[in-house]
Amino acid sequence: MKLNFSGRTALITGGSGGIGLSIVKKLIKNKIKVIILDINTPSKKILLNKFIEFIKIDLSDYKNLQLCLAELKKKYKKIEYVINAAGVLWFDKDVSLEKIEINTWDKVFSINLNSIVIVLQSILSQMKKNKFGSIVHISSIDALSGDNKPQDAYGSSKAALLRLSKSISIQFASKNIRSNSILPGPIETPMQERWKKNPQSKKNLSNVIPLRRVGKPVDIANSTMFLLSDESSFITGTELIVDGGLRAKP
Repeated sequence: MKLNFSGRTALITGGSGGIGLSIVKKLIKNKIKVIILDINTPSKKILLNKFIEFIKIDLSDYKNLQLCLAELKKKYKKIEYVINAAGVLWFDKDVSLEKIEINTWDKVFSINLNSIVIVLQSILSQMKKNKFGSIVHISSIDALSGDNKPQDAYGSSKAALLRLSKSISIQFASKNIRSNSILPGPIETPMQERWKKNPQSKKNLSNVIPLRRVGKPVDIANSTMFLLSDESSFITGTELIVDGGLRAKP
């Protein structure tokens, strides 16, 4: 299946590392102009790519984010794709509801959820005018269930994304704007530094996944490209679980 993205522009939050970076690499390989919004700076190789515009920004700084988006809309008359890949998971601070500090809760939601609300409040008006848009949210299988060793802020923010995406898909379908979510299972990214310290935990996890491995960022990037593409033009308001079969187990 050959995907055609000729002449299009994408905006991605959290595109400097992990899953987001893997998506960026797929986008530029398909000659899509990519605007990265991230507090972290990507590699020099990415920065020098002719398809990349990088803006260093704290996504929890709402006022600055709104100003940034206003300038981008002046510069780009069409932004066809939005990928919400920004996300923080703080194992040391994001704990159970009983113990989590409210400032930590608010910070997680400001990055994982509120930032994309501000992005879409700006970009959706342009998509409506152009009568085209595809939005992909990177959520998590943690959004689907609770946990006795939880990261409650992370899981709750990712669950809220699913509801938001469904609502967007209904509200803007008449304008040919689609919104879908991807729910990764265990993925080997810098967010999972603990696996380097304890390789056995990664091996144990792999053994309970039906495909017998943890995922790679490219697994999520490939799924993202499909949902952005015209090949998925009849898919909206849904969730794609990419977890090696983990959630299929009884």
